[in-house]
Amino acid sequence: MFPYDPVLVAAVRRPALTVADVLGCMRTIDATCVEGDGLKWFNWLYLQVTAAVESRIASGGFSDPAWLSELDVQFAKLYFSALGASLSGGSCPGCWQVLFDCRSTAGIARIQFAMAGINAHINHDLAQALVTTDAVRHVVPNHGTPQYNDYTALNSTFDSLIETAKKTLHVRLLGDPLPAVSHLEDIVAAWKVSAAREQAWINSEVLWTLRGLPPLSDGFMNTLDGLTTVAGKALLVPVPA
Repeated sequence: MFPYDPVLVAAVRRPALTVADVLGCMRTIDATCVEGDGLKWFNWLYLQVTAAVESRIASGGFSDPAWLSELDVQFAKLYFSALGASLSGGSCPGCWQVLFDCRSTAGIARIQFAMAGINAHINHDLAQALVTTDAVRHVVPNHGTPQYNDYTALNSTFDSLIETAKKTLHVRLLGDPLPAVSHLEDIVAAWKVSAAREQAWINSEVLWTLRGLPPLSDGFMNTLDGLTTVAGKALLVPVPA
């Protein structure tokens, strides 16, 4: 869709083993994408969030910072994988494809692209990232664990960043002002990151239980992708002039 897409593919295919690797890839995407590329605005917000998480982990105060760092990496790898697959002509989850398909649609606001990416990443990817992280770190996803407490402690950081981003990104893709009143106001106001992250944790507990049962776990993820895709389409309806 954009002439620099091969640069993006090369960036996301480089192994991401640390949070620094993740940030490096996101910065490459940010520097490569033009302002008229909707992908830029999700990636921009995700970059702010990841940098804030890295800073909070470095400052201490968490029970299991190694677990949080691992989750950060595993989570980002799902975004990179979806983007790389889509831009290479492969298949990726439908919730991501609806975003990638309309990257150049000028009638969509920057905040819509950002929220559609958050929708795909939290409502679909996060449960998978949690299960992978727990397997690597040899812990079980349960409420009330040190890992759950660390996970929820980040909610205030996410909420604050996204509230700030709503103001920064509340323009059309090319920077044109939005109408004073639109359906977008209600959609954005209804989005609660902390609630979505809590549901993702619950979904991770389900997926953990279904490990070793591919027909059931695959079916669960397909259903989750379908629901998240519908939400993504609703988030990406162009704003009338």
